[in-house]
Amino acid sequence: MATSPAGAGRPKTRGIVLDHIRAARTISRIELAAVTGVTPATITQVVRELMAHGLVVEVGRGASTGGKPPTLLQLNPHARYAVGVLFERNSCVIVIVDLTGRQVARTSFPGTALLPPEQALSIVASRVEALIGAAGVDRGRVLGVGLATYGPQDRQTGVLLTHQPTAEWFEYPVGPRLSELLGLPVLLDNDAAAAAIGEHWLGAVEQDTFGCLYMASGIGGGVVVDGEVYRGVSSNGVEIGHITIDVNGGRCDCGNYGCLGNYADPSAVIKQALEDSSLGRRLGLDPADTDVMTAFGRVATAAGAGDPAARGLVEGSARHLGTAAVTMASLFDLDLIVLAGPSFAAAGSIYQSVIEEEVQRRTFARRAHPVRVVTSVSGSDAAAIGGAVLVLQSELAFLELDARA
Repeated sequence: MATSPAGAGRPKTRGIVLDHIRAARTISRIELAAVTGVTPATITQVVRELMAHGLVVEVGRGASTGGKPPTLLQLNPHARYAVGVLFERNSCVIVIVDLTGRQVARTSFPGTALLPPEQALSIVASRVEALIGAAGVDRGRVLGVGLATYGPQDRQTGVLLTHQPTAEWFEYPVGPRLSELLGLPVLLDNDAAAAAIGEHWLGAVEQDTFGCLYMASGIGGGVVVDGEVYRGVSSNGVEIGHITIDVNGGRCDCGNYGCLGNYADPSAVIKQALEDSSLGRRLGLDPADTDVMTAFGRVATAAGAGDPAARGLVEGSARHLGTAAVTMASLFDLDLIVLAGPSFAAAGSIYQSVIEEEVQRRTFARRAHPVRVVTSVSGSDAAAIGGAVLVLQSELAFLELDARA
């Protein structure tokens, strides 16, 4: 089975029209012709086809401009659904969204990445099936699954290219195997890129160009340019967790030296907390514990409650991430950076204030424009929602109408 819901070579006009209807929420045929550059006759034909398949519905009249009031169009949210999966080392989140991107169901459970791939993916597949059933969603209307996880990865073949967290995952075909288990197309993507495009597609970020810093158990980045996520040569771009912040730093697992993640990600913060024996005991941290997210949550909670030692560690992490934000903003000339992911959800206010202070003080173009730093509206679910949205976006771009409507 193909690992992407996109049908190669399919006409794009229907997808373009659907995407504009989605973005506008309600729009007339005349407005569609104006914003798409497609002739009114073609718009009429395409809309008629989409309505016949139940994807678009008429929802009343717009304001008259002198003649007959135009009929307004909307997506039919129940026409199709998509599943998004955040596959993290220590946690897994599954969501189902409708055709408009609205979340209709969610579940989460402890991560499975330390298990062998076959066992881990079997658990994920069973949880996806259970959520579809519990939500009462017609499985025949589910377009596919967006699997958002860490990299590096080969997005086209659905293969992971990392030895993390265990060597068994290296070159493992997670996309094709999950697709086989579910009988649904699976689209593999980077968790940070998924979070970035999800924020944009859902209307949480109104502008078309912005950056996203993503932090779960590791640190990643995504940049949206003119409404499209920046991919790079192999869709492994903007790996901000692996920029060098200390040229004399130790070697990272990626092969680079002095990487940001080694100083600022949750594992680094936990390691620093354990070096302070008093703080480690106070928070009940265990050096042998592999549950990074729970341990980091304890540090973040203590920081938010005013514990000076914990707050100092979180603020130190935030300062380093400020360097990453400055780098991202200067490379892409950004004026907005969104903080997304479960680790930012745990201590968002501290990270937001410190990172914004850094970018306002250090960004190259700060005299030309300010740089805002905001937290994600999707919180810890940003990547899962983005994974589902990427499936919808792919289907809207290369839509194959069939008997599912």
